Amino acid sequence: MSKAMEPDLQNPLGDVRGAVAGKEWRHPSNHWLRGFIIDNRASLGTLGVFIVMMAAFMIANPTVFTTWYLYSSVLTTLPVALFVVVPLVFVVTCGEIDLSFPATMGFASWVFALVVQAGYDPFLGIAAALVTGTLLGFLVGSLVVYGGLSSLIATLGMNFLLRGLIQIINEGKSTALTSLASSWAYKIFSSQIYGIPVQIFWAIAFVVLSAMLYNRHRFGAQVKVVGDNPDSATQMGIDVKWVRVKVFVFVGIGAAIAGTFSVMINFTWWPTAGDGYLLPVLASVFVGGTPTWGGIGTVVGGAIGAVTVSFIQTGVVAAGLSGFYVQFFNGLIIILSLLGHKWNQARYR
Repeated sequence: MSKAMEPDLQNPLGDVRGAVAGKEWRHPSNHWLRGFIIDNRASLGTLGVFIVMMAAFMIANPTVFTTWYLYSSVLTTLPVALFVVVPLVFVVTCGEIDLSFPATMGFASWVFALVVQAGYDPFLGIAAALVTGTLLGFLVGSLVVYGGLSSLIATLGMNFLLRGLIQIINEGKSTALTSLASSWAYKIFSSQIYGIPVQIFWAIAFVVLSAMLYNRHRFGAQVKVVGDNPDSATQMGIDVKWVRVKVFVFVGIGAAIAGTFSVMINFTWWPTAGDGYLLPVLASVFVGGTPTWGGIGTVVGGAIGAVTVSFIQTGVVAAGLSGFYVQFFNGLIIILSLLGHKWNQARYR
């Protein structure tokens, strides 16, 4: 055998550099598209469920689902859910749960309503609501972390406690805030531009910034490490308790923003503000692909999950079905999404 025909044992595949226009050969598994799909499989899975669901609704009633009014009504209230869903992704990733956010929404929005009703600028009311949400989040987080209580039980108890306090003081009475319609706060945060609700743009900005915080910032990395293995996080020098408290504070801030937006949408504060968001928001987090065991999650998936859940009720009714079908489809979408994510997750606990 001539030397030219002898195999190269150091490089069995031969030198493939320059084989295609001088470019270096790369294995198909290293393709950027494959990497993108693997890194975002939970969000893409949720998006797939949403597309299939919307296609089914559109086939059932194309007339309704090709009109803008349907989407405008959903985009008006969707931001309220997004402001709570996104912080909850952080909490669940940290290995905790927060069921107090509905009452935090009601309490913070109540403070906002009191400030506006007293004749002060709505911007001052927004600041007061944010401070209230921050303090309530810190209180809930301290009970769980420093008090050593179960986050499930402690936050559920705080939800009932705060809601009961609201009802006792207000005796079930609402507060009308008609002056909001002429304020700059309403024009900036809750008006419309070319028929599109302005609040959806604020919600999108909140999702984008939160996704960067979750994926690109040190805080997001700490949340994942704490949720995955608290002991390892401690050995790495991470203040585990303070990180856990901060995720509850973040939920309090998000709930305050959500409550304030709900008041500006309706020009009225109700003592039950936030009550109806408990199950839809939790469903959005888990439909979006954030598992219950902690350590991993997806902010974008949670946002897509919120969009999916928001369209279920509207879609079922618009498709011509009775409202009795809403809970059935809620459960169906949640179960199918969870099964899909279970098969699609890279690891389990």
